Amino acid sequence: MHMADDLQQLRSRHQALAARLGQLGFAVPGSLTRRYTTCGKPGCRCQADPPCPHGPYYQLTRKVAGKTITRRLTPAQAARYAEWIANQRELRATITEMEAISGQAAELILRKDTTTT
Repeated sequence: MHMADDLQQLRSRHQALAARLGQLGFAVPGSLTRRYTTCGKPGCRCQADPPCPHGPYYQLTRKVAGKTITRRLTPAQAARYAEWIANQRELRATITEMEAISGQAAELILRKDTTTT
């Protein structure tokens, strides 16, 4: 009976994770960077003491067809991508957890099959 309870708990957890997947929005892989730069022009504010660099400038970096692509974004675009990248990370973590649960369930089911035959 204990094994059946364990298996039911695994099924419930797996179903809850599957429901979470259905609630995720768009998911995009990549990373965001906020950069500040100096231009090197004499007398510019970025050359002051203390320096006041230009920026922030937002960049999205991701792999497309095996190549690293970097794209400059507006602050509004960066905010959207931040949400989508967070969704991608949650998607990966959820799937990893579902795989672990599936492995545990498989062990229980196979153990049950060998004890009943």
